[in-house]
Amino acid sequence: MNPKNKLAEMPVRPLLYTMAVPLMLSLLIQSLYNIVDSIFVARLSETALTAASLVYAIQFLMIAIGVGTAVGLNALLSRKLGQKKPEEACRAATTGLFLMLGTSLVFTLVGLLFSNQIAAALTNDPELQQLCREYLSVNLVFCWGIFLQTYGQRLLQAVGDTVLSMVSLIIGAVVNIILDPIMIFGLLGCPAMGIRGAAIATVIGQLIGAAAALWFNRVKNPVIHVRLKGYRFLWQDVADIYRVGLPTIVMQAIGSVMTFAVNGILLGVSSTAVAFFGIYYKLQNFLMMPVNGLGQAAIPVVGFNYGSGQSDRVKQAWKVLLPTGVVFALCGTAVFLLFPAQLLGLFSASDEMLAFGVPALRIISVTFLFAVTTILCGYFASGLGNGVVNMIGGALRQLGGAGALPVAADPHYGHRKSVVCVLGVGSSGLRLQPVGNEKRTAEQGKVRQNKKQGAPPGRTLPLQFTI
Repeated sequence: MNPKNKLAEMPVRPLLYTMAVPLMLSLLIQSLYNIVDSIFVARLSETALTAASLVYAIQFLMIAIGVGTAVGLNALLSRKLGQKKPEEACRAATTGLFLMLGTSLVFTLVGLLFSNQIAAALTNDPELQQLCREYLSVNLVFCWGIFLQTYGQRLLQAVGDTVLSMVSLIIGAVVNIILDPIMIFGLLGCPAMGIRGAAIATVIGQLIGAAAALWFNRVKNPVIHVRLKGYRFLWQDVADIYRVGLPTIVMQAIGSVMTFAVNGILLGVSSTAVAFFGIYYKLQNFLMMPVNGLGQAAIPVVGFNYGSGQSDRVKQAWKVLLPTGVVFALCGTAVFLLFPAQLLGLFSASDEMLAFGVPALRIISVTFLFAVTTILCGYFASGLGNGVVNMIGGALRQLGGAGALPVAADPHYGHRKSVVCVLGVGSSGLRLQPVGNEKRTAEQGKVRQNKKQGAPPGRTLPLQFTI
């Protein structure tokens, strides 16, 4: 069965699962090497881990633009193939390559010209600035790998070949994991480069993964090929890509802004809080990767069948997508509820980090079911060519608790509960009231006593519990 017939004729449930499993594995591996990076960096020092966590907001912005462009391209290619227009699909793929190369060039220039200014904006601490600059400059200047790897993988996914997409990502991840300890700590004759070594290992892995993905497309993709001969640039292709892709970029860029904002708040608490937030974000991303793999597999299935007018198969895809996502959400909730200390222990967590980290992970776990539902709705809508739904859902999920962020910095809370409140806000749009806060309980007792005595009440906290 060729890829086009598979998308049109294979029963929807096995089709979605056979496409999703390789994507899930590849995304888990991609997330895993981010975690491995953090584990090795944490062994350098907590300050180095804090720097990597601060820089992650900028890395997240790069990922947002690359993934958003690729999602739009993937949806467009699937629709063109469903409409039996392979020549237009090839033209769109060539346009997508130029968009990725142009984006890479912009970030390279930013890295060459503005790394110092970005590091200064992230923190006022001179030591942290230096570490941020070392890590960030390498990731920005040599960002070509992450954009081209994402591009190559989405071309394979558009024709239903998620296995080779997975293999290309595994190749890059394995290279990164092998090089991390060698370059960070100076093994096998390599000079010890510290946090810069972690960044170099990452970009080498990305470049090798990109080369593998592009090679697989050249020799194994039976339908979509980049063709410069006779190529004609059309703004309509760009508009079609970003009609779906731009909302995805905006949605994920909001995540970058939120990460930057939360880091700014947590720096006022302690550097340990910032380090923890970076750990939490990567752990949550790791647990959410199966959901993202499922959603990404749904885009070509939905897009192809929608383009070919097979609405029954589109409806069947949704009936498979949501219940499967709910199962993953419940599994993630159970892991965060039952094993928070063990998860943090992987990163050499200090007693201070464990004190606020354990309750924070437990609080955030109750939001996973809501987050998964929003994510899958967005992917499904993207397959239909409507990226606005994805953007609105992501924006609500990221910004729904923004009103509680100033509360998290309130001195009445104390440091530990400040961190718990911020993290409870950042993922799901929930504003969660911290529990067991002895300082706050004492303040409320004083307010009640003042009221009984007729004295003016002290300042109260604008805290809410809303969904």
